[in-house]
Amino acid sequence: MMNFGKPLTAEQTAAYLRTLPAIRERCGRVHALAEEGKLQYFSYHPEKETDVAAFCVGIIKRDFGTDLGSIPPHGRWRHLDAGRLRVEPLISKWRASANPPDDKEITKRLLDLFLVSVLLDAGAGNSWSYHEPESGLNFTRSEGLGVASINMFEQGFFSSDSQNPHRVDAEGLSHINPERTASAMQVSSANPMVGLEGRSSLLVNLADALRASPNFFGSSSRPGNLVDFLEGESRVDGSARKIHIFSLWTALIEGLAPIWPKTRTSLGGISLGDVWPCDVLRPTAVVEGDELVPFHKLTGWITYSLLEPIQKVLGWKVEGIEYMTGLPEYRNGGLLLDLGVLQLKPGALASSFYPNASNNIPKLPPSHPAIVEWRAMTIIGLDRIADAIRQNLSLSAAELTLAQILESATWKGGREIAKQKRPATGGPPIDIESDGTVF
Repeated sequence: MMNFGKPLTAEQTAAYLRTLPAIRERCGRVHALAEEGKLQYFSYHPEKETDVAAFCVGIIKRDFGTDLGSIPPHGRWRHLDAGRLRVEPLISKWRASANPPDDKEITKRLLDLFLVSVLLDAGAGNSWSYHEPESGLNFTRSEGLGVASINMFEQGFFSSDSQNPHRVDAEGLSHINPERTASAMQVSSANPMVGLEGRSSLLVNLADALRASPNFFGSSSRPGNLVDFLEGESRVDGSARKIHIFSLWTALIEGLAPIWPKTRTSLGGISLGDVWPCDVLRPTAVVEGDELVPFHKLTGWITYSLLEPIQKVLGWKVEGIEYMTGLPEYRNGGLLLDLGVLQLKPGALASSFYPNASNNIPKLPPSHPAIVEWRAMTIIGLDRIADAIRQNLSLSAAELTLAQILESATWKGGREIAKQKRPATGGPPIDIESDGTVF
């Protein structure tokens, strides 16, 4: 990257690595090395992408038939409605109240809910489940975390105002601790959850972040006040109010920066969050930061999730959606491994990373360079598979968006192939030591 003929400073590179375009650009560098057979941990088999696309198309047709326009976007709304509808009934309850909120306040409440729900969504492990007393249903993984979070929201878990339980504010978040979170999410020695401490600390750190950025979150230090910020960034075109995806992304990447662990990668004195060094980029690095690859998975997941109520309830149009990437997490990435697009090179990982010799599943921390390679290949792989799916179905990117493909095909496909190959756990082909703040 050059700046009028001069290399970027560390501060400029740090700012770049927090942008949406940087994700594809840096992951693209890793993918280019994969095409040359130069990855350290994986071999790349692009011919297998056709198989992945066919597998995904089969799932789409099974679940949606020819009504592909009905495919919803990838977002937290789906998980909150696991097993039965919860979000729309909650909105209807608000509208029928004695003092009904307007559409802007309804959207603020949904942004409150969706943001904390996503932050609670990091991998919970194979053993944890959640029992919903009202329905009698049991849920695991993302659905369990989603159902738990909306029930916590309705009970006022995140609010400091008992008269207004259906909101999230800094004061309410500041009183959260692992013990309260464990109780609300039914965690016990018999029902263990991975990353409980990290999950709780994210919410407490969110309180500090909300207070630190009144320009994004208002004087009441509330996630939903992003609506006011975005309205100020918007423009009216005819009868439509339009915002650009970069406005929401910038608010989230800057406004939520304080919540990520201080141990994360920093550059130029700026903590970068979900950005990691990639060993295969070091030989070609020219300036500081050239070896870093940004993913910002949770920020991406939050962005996808917040877009839906902004579009559905407020009816705002969002420009620049094409800059959004797929999510580099273990379901999407597992799909590539389980169907052979990526293969771990024999002997690439030391035997110490295989805790259970009977299943041959390695377990790695998110900082391990193999995980960084895997995630970078997932970002570009999702773009390529999305193109192949559209070609198979004779659809354009506008007719079948990446968000719809993530929802109906790759994320779901990753889960389904994992269950086929590892029926006992349904876990991914590589286990990640989750601390509750990455996945």
